[in-house]
Amino acid sequence: MLAGCSAAPGPLITRLPPPATSASPTAATPSFTRPPSSPSPTEQGSPPAPAPPATSPDGAASICAEGGSASVSGAEKTVRVEGTCAELSVSGSALTVDASNATIGSLVMSGDRIRVTTASADTVIIQGNDTALTTAGAIGRLEISGDRATVTIGGRLDSVLVRGQDSTLTATGGIGDSTIEGRGNSVG
Repeated sequence: MLAGCSAAPGPLITRLPPPATSASPTAATPSFTRPPSSPSPTEQGSPPAPAPPATSPDGAASICAEGGSASVSGAEKTVRVEGTCAELSVSGSALTVDASNATIGSLVMSGDRIRVTTASADTVIIQGNDTALTTAGAIGRLEISGDRATVTIGGRLDSVLVRGQDSTLTATGGIGDSTIEGRGNSVG
């Protein structure tokens, strides 16, 4: 006799993903987006907000709206970012982002084999493996969660937190507060 192993009657729920919007997979198409703009000037009586940028083909320039948030995602693509971004999110795999002509407040890199070049950034968060960040200027705060990240900073790094293994971090302007967790990390 079995006790406590009986099937309970109840509804069966099947969840399906939303239907695709096009015939090509969206994961392979890099995109550069920002949240929808505010209502039109006739509704608010203010100057019009810049139009959101369109999907960025491989290697094309994407303009970050003045102080807006933006996102680059995809796989095995190259994208160039220009303008002033309060927040730039890069996610996917094998992405290369050239933001050397952009001003970035907060940069979030999420995925594997992501390469980003920037002029500088206030805050950088890297989540993933085999990532690379090169910046010509300073970074205020850097957090790395993952293995084998390579970070080269041409200015000062005020604070850093590394969680993972075998990452290499250099800052020509020096490093302030640092917390290093993991083995094989090189910070200097």
